[in-house]
Amino acid sequence: MKHIAIALALTPSLVSADINLRFQEGAPKDRFVIENNLCSLSNVTLTIDLTTAPAGLIFDVTEQGAGVEVYQPVELEQGFAVLTEVTDGSQKLQLSLDEFRFGDELTISADLDDTLPNSSLGQIRVADSEIAGVTVSIETSGGIESALIDASSQAALSGAVGCPQA
Repeated sequence: MKHIAIALALTPSLVSADINLRFQEGAPKDRFVIENNLCSLSNVTLTIDLTTAPAGLIFDVTEQGAGVEVYQPVELEQGFAVLTEVTDGSQKLQLSLDEFRFGDELTISADLDDTLPNSSLGQIRVADSEIAGVTVSIETSGGIESALIDASSQAALSGAVGCPQA
């Protein structure tokens, strides 16, 4: 029993991860919230790649196009970053940050739709199982690290890419 308790105590969790991302399904806007619990980073590129999710997720940014019904532009609601242009039906979003300080939080709003003919919540809403598999990557001068969003709509990047060595 003692060994199980120690193993559980040493198991990494999202709360203690270095950079956390969570997806929040909402109407009319969905949100990605990214928290830096790692260290202050500079010259950061963060990528959200929908192509790796099996649900065929897309960004729905215009009235006419690949999405269904409601649409929303991709917007940075909290934090400071430069977003790449996202066209309707796109499956990748990239952010560039001069600085991503310890404790900073970014919030990006968008409308995501799935392209499945029979999805659990319909095509205008995204279920946890549909966002699962999306790849999140962070790139700094120290390298690139990637993680997949899990079935609870969260991803944790736990490496020290770009952190000063002690």
